[in-house]
Amino acid sequence: MEKTLTKTEQVIELAFCAGSLLLESGAEISRVEETMERICLHYGVRSENAFVLSNGIFITGDDEEGNDFVRIRHIPVSGTHLNRIISINQLSREIEGEKYSVEEAMEALEAIRCEREKNRLVRIAAAGVGSAAFCYLFGGSIWDSAVVFAAGMLLYSFQLYFAAPYLSKITGNIGGSLIAILFCGCLYMAGIGQSLSYMAIGAVMPLVPGVAFVNAIREIADGDYISGFVRMLDTLLVFFCIAAGVGLGFFIL
Repeated sequence: MEKTLTKTEQVIELAFCAGSLLLESGAEISRVEETMERICLHYGVRSENAFVLSNGIFITGDDEEGNDFVRIRHIPVSGTHLNRIISINQLSREIEGEKYSVEEAMEALEAIRCEREKNRLVRIAAAGVGSAAFCYLFGGSIWDSAVVFAAGMLLYSFQLYFAAPYLSKITGNIGGSLIAILFCGCLYMAGIGQSLSYMAIGAVMPLVPGVAFVNAIREIADGDYISGFVRMLDTLLVFFCIAAGVGLGFFIL
């Protein structure tokens, strides 16, 4: 027979799920802790204590009868999903605005979790546009940007269809940057494009973890040293992989 959760358990479970989804989506630690605290306080649970790391979340609480509740989950460091973070932030505001009961808020949170990501073709095209824009921003010509547009789409396609399912993060980032540089280099030697350096800068931009790097600095500044340094180490590892792939590509060319 399935146990019926008490009101306190339901609130803690809601806060825990919201915090877990925020952390999975790449939100900073302070945002995760604040969201969990706001949800619990709104529904009258003042015994909540949360401890959040970059790859784990812990929450405890107790009800009026003195029963203790604990939730723990390991969350691997992953990418950033800003649309989910925005949706959960909006949900927390609506909860404070008395728009949801606990059950309705849990259903809304599950709907956010199940939201489909953008179509892969749209994401690939966006990667190409972003790469071309950065190339032009740094001083590349129109022809350089055209080459980088194709390189960015090729790189992101490699990441989506091959690197993510079959390769480790390190191998995938090195391989992706290598492919992008070789593609740009071959077209440059064929006479298409004017500056291989600007083309290289733009081509690897889809791999650069800019949001994660900024969040790491913010967490260190906020005193969340463990989480900040873990995120910083992860981003520095990505930077190293990009540099290794680019260096190997130039060596081959």
